[in-house]
Order: sequence, then structure tokens, then C-alpha cells
Amino acid sequence: MATSNDIKKGMCIEYSNDIFKVIDFLHVKPGKGPAFVRTKMKSVTNGKVLDNTFSAGHKIDEVKVTTRKFQYLYEDDNGYHFMNNDDFSQIYLDKEMIENAQFMKAGEEVTIILKESDESPLSAEIPPTVYLDVIEADPGVKGNTATNALKNAIVETGARVMVPLFIEAGDKIKVNTEDGSYLERVK
Repeated sequence: MATSNDIKKGMCIEYSNDIFKVIDFLHVKPGKGPAFVRTKMKSVTNGKVLDNTFSAGHKIDEVKVTTRKFQYLYEDDNGYHFMNNDDFSQIYLDKEMIENAQFMKAGEEVTIILKESDESPLSAEIPPTVYLDVIEADPGVKGNTATNALKNAIVETGARVMVPLFIEAGDKIKVNTEDGSYLERVK
């Protein structure tokens, strides 16, 4: 059993019948009144972000987690299937457990967070950037180049990405998976 004084970035705790990962924290010791810990936590099961304040010395339940690399295999009606690269066992995750899954392509390596006590999957983290082929792109209109004009493009995973006018079908681009933004064209 840990206390709020032990909170650190990346720590997983059980709170309100859910498991949260601490994204950010700040120990505050005001001149008047008791100390407290202000935290920003993200649910590993549904991805919701929660701001919470713990009083100093508050008891918290720490959850031991492990991370493993898995290879993304395919998607079906209910969710996503992954394979452990070490022992070739397969694991299944619901669609709600993965943020920005529209940027995953078959064969890509993904980090899955597992609860240490029973090896149950909690969530998956896709890489921060991915390289994708552009399948279809709207035509660029001549004369729209005075500003940073963007157009719609569809990448190989089926996701829509806003790209600059010079990107054409067949180009390979680098995409930020957190917000789905175009980063650069890859040669």
C-alpha cells in the first residue's frame, strides 16, 4: 500500500474501481493549510483523463503492470488481435482499449500494458509516429498556394489525414498518431 507522497509519473493506481496511469503530478505545500498532490491521470481501460487532488499521506492502491511488444495481426467486428513476438501466443483487445487505432497497419509492433497479477490486457499504445502510403488524395487547386492550404487524403489503413497540396496518391507520409496530423513526406 503506497501513499500519495509516493506518486510519480507513469505509476498505475487503482482509483474509483478503475486503473489509472499518472500522466503528471505536482506536490503542493501551501503556506497555509495541509500539503496535497495534484495529479492528472489517464484511465488505461477507456482513455479518459481525470484531474484529481490527493491530500498528503492519502493511501492509494498501486497496481503492478508490465509492458510487452506485440505484433498487430488483424481487426474483426469486436476488436483487434495481436501476437506475442516471443512465444507466438495471441491476445485480443476490445476497440475501446486502443486510442487512434485507425493508424495501425498489419505487422506493426504495438506496446500492450498487462496487469502483472493475472496477465490481463489493460490497454495498448501505438507508436507516436507511423509511415503510411497515401491511397487517395483530393486534387490540389492551382492558386491555393499563398497560404498553408491542406486537402483530404486517405491512407492505407482507411484513415483520413489533412495533407499539403503537393501530396499525391502513391506518396508515403509520416503521420503523428496522437492527433492524426501530417508531419512529412517520406522518400
